[in-house]
Amino acid sequence: MSENLDMSNIKEAEKSKANDSEQGLEDAVEGSDEALQKKIKSGSPSTQRVQRPHSSPPRFVTVEELLETAKGVTNMVLAHEIIVNGDFRIKPIELPEDSLEKRVKEIVHKAFWDCLSVQLSDDPPSYDHAIKLVGEIKETLLSFLLPGHTRLRNQITEVLDLDLIKQQAENGALDISKLAEFIIGMMGTLCAPVRDEEVQKLKNIKEIVPLFRAIFSVLDLMKVDMANFSVSSIRPHLMQQSVEYERKKFQELLEKQPNSLDFVTQWLEEAADDLMNQKYKNALPAGGGASGSDEGPVPNPVAVQNHAYLRLLKWDHLQRPFPETVLMDQSRFQELQLQLEQLTILGAVLLITFSMAASGISSQANFAEKLKMIVKILLTDMHLPSFRLKDALTTIGEKVCLEVSNCLSQCGFTPFTMDKEIVLKGQIQAVASPDDPIRRIMDSRILTFLETYLASGHQKPLPAVPGGLGPVQTELEEVAVKFVRLVNYNKMVFSPYYDAILSKTLVRS
Repeated sequence: MSENLDMSNIKEAEKSKANDSEQGLEDAVEGSDEALQKKIKSGSPSTQRVQRPHSSPPRFVTVEELLETAKGVTNMVLAHEIIVNGDFRIKPIELPEDSLEKRVKEIVHKAFWDCLSVQLSDDPPSYDHAIKLVGEIKETLLSFLLPGHTRLRNQITEVLDLDLIKQQAENGALDISKLAEFIIGMMGTLCAPVRDEEVQKLKNIKEIVPLFRAIFSVLDLMKVDMANFSVSSIRPHLMQQSVEYERKKFQELLEKQPNSLDFVTQWLEEAADDLMNQKYKNALPAGGGASGSDEGPVPNPVAVQNHAYLRLLKWDHLQRPFPETVLMDQSRFQELQLQLEQLTILGAVLLITFSMAASGISSQANFAEKLKMIVKILLTDMHLPSFRLKDALTTIGEKVCLEVSNCLSQCGFTPFTMDKEIVLKGQIQAVASPDDPIRRIMDSRILTFLETYLASGHQKPLPAVPGGLGPVQTELEEVAVKFVRLVNYNKMVFSPYYDAILSKTLVRS
């Protein structure tokens, strides 16, 4: 099935994943998720490579080597995207409005279809262009067939026999409308259910030239559908090979750029130090003095890796270079970071609200969901540079108080007093500060949940959600599944490099 992939679409997909490979490997990697990057605040730090600590002398490479490696990275990005992104889809090529490319395409297409119209209007009609189009349609229909589609293959080959069609045209016996009817019927047989409506509309077009234009338009969509079906079909097979493939490509990169693990080393060393400091503090007696050794216990390498990945959810993307092994997923970690920040704010607002309102109000399922949806909508634009959390929380406070008052009134509870409204608005407004106690508690519990889930293994059920996170449990579990899937796959690919680094780091510590 994979051989039916429309290569032009695949090339466009690769091109969208790595912009201008001539600009270097980093640009190629950073372009791995262009659509997602548009949602992230501008100013990615990945280009700020001047801070690299040189563990070994830089080796100069030729332009040819760089381009060859960039091509390998581009292929690796595409394979990685297919594996990690369950929603990966090849999309039809859409040229920008008013672009030169689009104007040229429209002019060329108009000239072609005008020429076809003139030929068919001649007396007698000339079918040269039409027969070429039928030949293209025939090849496209055949490309949609599976090896077992023998009957359909024979039908297409027999009815769309170009030699026979040419003879019919020369003898004035060609019924182009009948050919179009067969083509539309075959398209209806081979298309995905989502295209049934477009194919059905073709039957209502009576003029030959507009009909052929519409047929080619729908066939282009069917090509994309087939490509996406092929991607879904090869994903399980690709998964088996992708770990070795990505590791091999990264090793090739490492051989050409020997310093390509510097930031990874720093990232893992910081995680190890952080864990050892935490364990050392926990080991201190109640009085605060050291007991016995001044050194804390050496952490488990797996725990260090898990902790390192958790630190990526708090990464300063504007100031710190991202670890090399996870560069392809930087935009994904940024997206997860934003989602968790939204959940922290959302959870804090709901916790404050349900704590201050009547005890029975949080048990009103419809109200709780309605209130959560309102707050989520007002936090939707948190990823935009223009977003002002303090202003948004002011609006949220007003809206929450209004909804709480209405709910209390409808349920027959004691009305919300003005003093309580002022306190509730003030506590919601305080969540704007990262140092707000309730916000810090929510943030800490979310990270604890993710750490527990990551340590439990992806085959086990999700751990229990910590107290206070019940209202956002669904959203938190969705993020957790994405995070753990992403981490586990990356660990499978790069574990040999991590183990080698940690074997030195933990011994030295």
